[in-house]
Amino acid sequence: MRLYLTALKPTDSVTDGFLPAAEALGCEVTVLTDRPERHPRAVACDVRDPRALIDAIEHLGRPDAIFSNSDHIQAETALAAAYFGLPGKDWRACAAAKNKFLMRRRLLEAGIEQVRSIRLAPGDPLPEGLPYPVVLKPREGVASEDVLLVEKDLAGAVAKVRRRRPDEALVVEEYLEGPLRTLETLGDGHELRVLGGFGTTLGALPYFVEERLDWAPRDAGHEHVLAALRALGVGFGACHTEYVHTPAGPRVIEVNYRVIGDHCDFLLGDVLGVPLFEWILRVHLGERVPVLPGTSGYGSAVSLIADRSGTIKSAPGHESFTAGGVRLWHRPLREVGEVVSLTHTNRDYLGVVRAVGPDRARVDAAIEDFRSARPWVVE
Repeated sequence: MRLYLTALKPTDSVTDGFLPAAEALGCEVTVLTDRPERHPRAVACDVRDPRALIDAIEHLGRPDAIFSNSDHIQAETALAAAYFGLPGKDWRACAAAKNKFLMRRRLLEAGIEQVRSIRLAPGDPLPEGLPYPVVLKPREGVASEDVLLVEKDLAGAVAKVRRRRPDEALVVEEYLEGPLRTLETLGDGHELRVLGGFGTTLGALPYFVEERLDWAPRDAGHEHVLAALRALGVGFGACHTEYVHTPAGPRVIEVNYRVIGDHCDFLLGDVLGVPLFEWILRVHLGERVPVLPGTSGYGSAVSLIADRSGTIKSAPGHESFTAGGVRLWHRPLREVGEVVSLTHTNRDYLGVVRAVGPDRARVDAAIEDFRSARPWVVE
């Protein structure tokens, strides 16, 4: 079986997740990327252009599957898969999920929910009479970058973001207050199966940095989110959706048409006890989603976040062990000697600890013991 994997920068999800999974499935893998110097044995290709993708794949050899886990090239990869008649996502669903303004419009048109949202292209006048607070965000942003809660000075917030993103469209939308949750799904084009979800703990406003995720497999908001996904056309492959339980009911924050990131994809597989990355690739190879086994354990992922700018003086390395019935992994994301400059985004992560055990109390205790014994020191 020949699998083409499209990618931008290297990620742990691809390097430690999907590539080993493809090997376990017996696939011959070709990585297509615009950054071949950063991927071993990759083929250079303008993966942001579906025409270039199609041309490269036709030249290299007929595919059995074309897949991407990148936020930024889902639509392009879906178009290439459709050209070759392969299982894949609807490119229109990929475009609507990625573009936060389009997502709001589709959900409004379908009568799923109404969230006030305004698109701000470069040069557009600022909207007047907005009910504060509002959230300002890049229309197609990721990792909480340049996402701000604005209490009153929208002009100042827009100017701040525009300095870094002068040519990008932004979105201004009403602030949705309440507990933040995720829904993780996997579809095969016939059935969209709920894998579970997480409760998300955010850092201090006005920023939206995700500090920790805790396993929460059943939630009253799932049916609302599934209706939203159906309205967007999401039903194939992995999808990670964030939503809020507002006083008026569940409301979608964003739809990421790929598996959950920041090592929570590994945590999801750990908690479910399934080869998650293989399952995702199998649906792209034309197989149906397997039936989920029953689960009774608990899992958490805690991001270790820099609280100041400075130089990393000491840090724990890669570690994994089992103690007291809890399996724990630590993955460093930075190195000793690196200089850290705070961005108030997920880019401030130093490392991530994930742990799986029989209950929350033991998982929490294991994580806290690890953090106390092996701290990151930034000075």
